[in-house]
Amino acid sequence: MTLAALVSQLVSFYEILIIAYILMSWFRPSSGMLLDVYRVLGTITEPWLGIFRRFIPPIGMIDISPIVALLVLRLAADALIRVMITL
Repeated sequence: MTLAALVSQLVSFYEILIIAYILMSWFRPSSGMLLDVYRVLGTITEPWLGIFRRFIPPIGMIDISPIVALLVLRLAADALIRVMITL
């Protein structure tokens, strides 16, 4: 596996974690194993999501910052992978 492929896989995995965290936030687990999973996902994803939440206010009850965060993550990863492939 090349380094570019590894970066691509890691970014895809992180995107899945972000999506899982967003979906779980709609149901807010109150106790048990789901709450533990939610907290771990928050610990992993909030540093990235928090950057965008500081600059993008919610529109009504809808927080679009995760969409922007995913888009920026994918664009940055694609650019990095293109550079890695050309080197």
